[in-house]
Amino acid sequence: MNTAIPSPANMWLLYAILSAIFASATAVLIKVGVRDVDSNLATAIRTSVVLLLSWGIVWFSGAFAQIKAIPKFSWTFLILSGVATGLSWLCYFKALQLGDLSKVAPIDKLSVALTILFAIFFLGETVDLKTIIGASVILVGVGILIF
Repeated sequence: MNTAIPSPANMWLLYAILSAIFASATAVLIKVGVRDVDSNLATAIRTSVVLLLSWGIVWFSGAFAQIKAIPKFSWTFLILSGVATGLSWLCYFKALQLGDLSKVAPIDKLSVALTILFAIFFLGETVDLKTIIGASVILVGVGILIF
């Protein structure tokens, strides 16, 4: 028996962990993608669930005129952010379908600690001791809930 593949009864754990990874990636990708883009326009591109509301805000705020000026670099990261969001939601919903909310939701919140790590390594952000302690507490708390 291959122990690297979770049993069907524990697949919620894999989906919850994948959800956390994709949710964390979303935050980093949108941070890069919105550098030179109106945040309402970026939200419309990234969020299909609230598509009509987002594009309505863009249209009525006058930001739609900026669409031709969005750099290809920003388009790339906004689109990647949308993909990461979709993958996160798919994994989260599947994890909730298969596992207990009281275990899935905290694991999904690993995205907070992962986002801090991604921000340090991919964006060069600096963090203070309080942030490191907070992220560590999240990791310990999730570990306690899982095991």
